[in-house]
Amino acid sequence: MPKHLFEYAVIRVVPRVEREEFLNVGVILYCPAQGFLKTVFELNVARLSAFCREIDIPELHERLRAFERICAGRREGGAIGQLPIASRFRWLTANRSTIVQTSPTHTGLCDDAGEKLQQLFEQLVQ
Repeated sequence: MPKHLFEYAVIRVVPRVEREEFLNVGVILYCPAQGFLKTVFELNVARLSAFCREIDIPELHERLRAFERICAGRREGGAIGQLPIASRFRWLTANRSTIVQTSPTHTGLCDDAGEKLQQLFEQLVQ
C-alpha cells in the first residue's frame, strides 16, 4: 500500500496571547491524495478550568465546532467552507492572535489519514 503525504497542526487554546501559554485540545490533518481534511478535538473542562479560570467553555466549543464545519466543507462551513480543500486547510492553520490557534504545520507519510489523525490526537492531546 503506498504511503501518502499529509500535513497536520495541533489546535491550541491560548487564553492570554501575550503570555504565550497554551493547552493542546485538538489536531487538524490534511491529506491531498485521500481528499481528507478533518479535525478532532476534546475539551477537558477540568484541565481547561485549572489552566484558565475565566474561560468561556461554550464559546470555545463553538469556535472548535467551526473548525469541524469548515473541514467538512459545504454551506455549513460558510464562505471558507466552500473553498477548495487545500485553501480550507491553509486558512484554518494560518497564524492568528486569538484564543484558538494552531501550531506550525508538520508533514509526514501515512497509509490511512483517518487512522493517522486519531494516532496524533492520542499522542498530542490526550
